[in-house]
Amino acid sequence: MSISIKSSADIDKMRIAGGLAASVLDMITPHVVVGITTEHLDQICHKFIVDELGAIPAPLNYRGFPKSICTSINNVVCHGIPGEKKLKKGDIINIDITVIKDGFHGDTSKMFIVGKPSVKATRICKIAQECMYLGIEQVKPGARLGEIGQVIGAHAHAHNCSVVKDYCGHGIGLGFHEEPQVLHYDNGKTKHSPILEPGMTFTIEPMINLGNYQVVTSRLDGWTVTTKDRSLSAQWEHTILVTENGHEILTHREEENVYTQKAVQSLL
Repeated sequence: MSISIKSSADIDKMRIAGGLAASVLDMITPHVVVGITTEHLDQICHKFIVDELGAIPAPLNYRGFPKSICTSINNVVCHGIPGEKKLKKGDIINIDITVIKDGFHGDTSKMFIVGKPSVKATRICKIAQECMYLGIEQVKPGARLGEIGQVIGAHAHAHNCSVVKDYCGHGIGLGFHEEPQVLHYDNGKTKHSPILEPGMTFTIEPMINLGNYQVVTSRLDGWTVTTKDRSLSAQWEHTILVTENGHEILTHREEENVYTQKAVQSLL
């Protein structure tokens, strides 16, 4: 399957979907506190997406996934299913939001730290976020897709962390998961990877572990992915558009304005 190039009309709809997904993360932020269950977070998000945004929560019933959001706590890498587990002090949790509006998808996630964090929790959340931004900085016409994974992997390894290899970013648009697959590590094939063109839209969503990169999928629910060595894991995600002269973050949140171009460049 080829990589789709979005039209101007498609991009306008992608901007709307991306903005809505970002607004869900803004909305849920004050609710991520000690004692709340992930089931309650899911209910709040579902109601907001459906009733307030007039959109569809993409994960609900997607390939059998039972909830409207993903909630991945501590050593859960991704696809955590909301349930009756209560958040406690020191937990880190990734909340992953995907909405559908007028047929188009907006996909984004962020890390939350509940209460006072440990040094390890703060470190992995920070490094994972830096990895995502560094990956985004590579996006421009003429660049190779593999350059994203090269810089992400280099930054993670420089800080003695590992990059999960079992899951990757993905093209997005009318489909939840489209071509291309966006690797977050260097597979040694960068020079043969696709050349980025204006109109491409995809996610960058590195999953970074404090320990080994190996993961295990739950045999009980078939979804929940954890680190094999039980180490902490963190992930951040944005939906990105390749523009004529660079890129646009379609799921950008106002709180991110503190991450200036200069700050990102200092990491390169």
